[in-house]
Amino acid sequence: MLEVDAVIFDFIGTLTVIENYPYEGSIEKLFQSLVENGFDVDSTQFNKEYERAYYRNREVRYQRLIEIPNRVWVSEALNKLGHPTTPDDYRIKLAVNAFFEDYLKALKLREFAETTLRNFTQKCKVGLVSNFTHATVIYTGLEKLKINAYFNTVLISEAFGWRKPSPKIFREALRRLGVKAERTLFVGDTPLEDIQGAKEVGMKTVFIPSQFKNLDDMQKAAKQPDYFIKNLNEVINILKSHPTIPH
Repeated sequence: MLEVDAVIFDFIGTLTVIENYPYEGSIEKLFQSLVENGFDVDSTQFNKEYERAYYRNREVRYQRLIEIPNRVWVSEALNKLGHPTTPDDYRIKLAVNAFFEDYLKALKLREFAETTLRNFTQKCKVGLVSNFTHATVIYTGLEKLKINAYFNTVLISEAFGWRKPSPKIFREALRRLGVKAERTLFVGDTPLEDIQGAKEVGMKTVFIPSQFKNLDDMQKAAKQPDYFIKNLNEVINILKSHPTIPH
């Protein structure tokens, strides 16, 4: 029987799904917001510089595991086009919020998410650790989906500064919850960020396939989870079961 003092969940993919998200529309809303707030830029040129800034920062984010917010690469794109700004410019913040409007509309709870969270709140502490470049989206999403009250702590990479699989973000979650790694269960849908990251600090791990990563992705990974599940309502059974590896 597995005894835990806390269960920590990933958010996007694990507790939620993204349905019918129009990325191109989000880019257009970002651009239009900038124009409406005084930036005289060409759409094609801006999109090109924005994409370059994204990939430039993506390399830092993925290799050094330092989170870099969306507003940084928006500012960099504008600077390249002759509009000196900083990431803290309120016009950039407005534009990034506009960018994520459709994303928030597309965010839905996975089946059994709320009942699973409610069950665990009666048994132990519950945390959330999410990689996301605009923390406001996660906070707003939790409120929109009406699950924010279930968490004892919510830790988002953009707000903290480090992203999964950095051990720093997992250890900070443990510190905030006041629990030990060996008595904590982490549930996630990504082999590297969630499973490997949590295992490397000593947590027990649960993999759940999602629209982003499937069972094959997990089985090809360097580190395997302690448990595999197909649906969120299976997590509660782990507290009275033994590791199961699918064949």
